[in-house]
Amino acid sequence: MRKEENIVNKYKAHLRLEKSLSPHSIDAYLTDLDKLLRFMEDEGRTYAEITYMDLQQFVARLHDMSIHPSSQARIISGVRSFYRFLMLDGYITVDPTELLESPKIGLKLPEVLSVNEINSILDSIDLSHPEGQRNRAMLEVLYSCGLRVSELTALRYSDVYFEEGFIKVEGKGSKQRLVPISDVAIREIKNYLFDRNLIPVKKGYEDILFLNRRGTALSRVMVFYIIKQQTEKAGIHKNVSPHTFRHSFATHLLEGGANLRAIQEMLGHEKITTTEIYTHIDREFLRKEILEHHPRNRR
Repeated sequence: MRKEENIVNKYKAHLRLEKSLSPHSIDAYLTDLDKLLRFMEDEGRTYAEITYMDLQQFVARLHDMSIHPSSQARIISGVRSFYRFLMLDGYITVDPTELLESPKIGLKLPEVLSVNEINSILDSIDLSHPEGQRNRAMLEVLYSCGLRVSELTALRYSDVYFEEGFIKVEGKGSKQRLVPISDVAIREIKNYLFDRNLIPVKKGYEDILFLNRRGTALSRVMVFYIIKQQTEKAGIHKNVSPHTFRHSFATHLLEGGANLRAIQEMLGHEKITTTEIYTHIDREFLRKEILEHHPRNRR
């Protein structure tokens, strides 16, 4: 199995360097791949000897182990990724996963908040509280820009272009994008800056926009807690998380008639460079899409 171990190490490097995956995602891929490696060992086969029929048997074993269909689908996706790597690096000439099917999974849509529910959550924030304006600005940015929670907590003051109406966001795999930001969110940020300037900021966090009372970046867990707390105060009985705001952002734009491609760009599905704002979509078109179709910009 030493040869397999060497190839797995190369695959791990491929995930890190070529796919730019996080350590957590890489561990998940390798954990799922380990199930296939154990199956290969039981069957006395190498990765190059595995056939489509063997993989059918592997999938049947996952089913017999009572692994949930969604987890089966994830494992199969990881196996496909591994064999694509083997094909690209010339270890094999035929991909046995090409016809492999994943189990059928019922579509479970995430929760979505109405515009009124978003407003209720924001209105429930006590602005007399020291962190009140910060929380209001933070949730307004989360909704108005459709950010991931990790993108929100890492957002820098220097990446907010107030005059141009954009923010620069670093997403998954360190990919950067520019996202239009509403006038309402800009106003809330400016109101928050009065309080932020009073916080003694720790070294290394001077440019982080949303700070906790200790002068460092907010944690993901803290953002979850703030949203849960405000949702309860607003009397909304839904399972609301930071992703709910992101999903609501996309849903409301789509319902308002925004171009689907523009929404995909704003959610972070395309690259940008320092000299080129967007590869496929004009900057003014993007801003027009969000200004015309996002509820925060309707007069």
